[in-house]
Amino acid sequence: MTDSIYSDLKQLGGATRIPASPEDAELERVANPQADITYNVRFTAPEFTSLCPMTGQPDFAHLVIDYVPGPWLVESKSLKLFLTSFRNHGAFHEDCTISIARRLVEFLEPQWLRIGGYWYPRGGIPIDVFWQTCPLPDGIWIPDQGVPPYRGRG
Repeated sequence: MTDSIYSDLKQLGGATRIPASPEDAELERVANPQADITYNVRFTAPEFTSLCPMTGQPDFAHLVIDYVPGPWLVESKSLKLFLTSFRNHGAFHEDCTISIARRLVEFLEPQWLRIGGYWYPRGGIPIDVFWQTCPLPDGIWIPDQGVPPYRGRG
């Protein structure tokens, strides 16, 4: 690969191991080549998995992450590995959802970020967690997250 905004990426294009924990996961970023305009990027992770910190049983969520990039774009394979690193991580739904958002905000410095964590029920109660950094920038279109209210999600 020639010297470009992609030259420093280490995980893309080769075999990589799943990080043992979110703390071990290495997010990667590239300079935003379209930084002169305001646009939205959406990542949807319909099969997110973590562990209940009390029982060790798996918890499942449908995550939707929208962000309006600033100077950086997240490299999607590194994001996938970061999200996968939660599968052996014990934390409550709220902590997982907000921890993901805060790490992305700190790393990417976006103009705006929103996360929706739609957690599947355990014990009959779904838990949905929502957070955004600030009011939506003017002139940007953000579609509905498209996750219906709970009725046996799927």
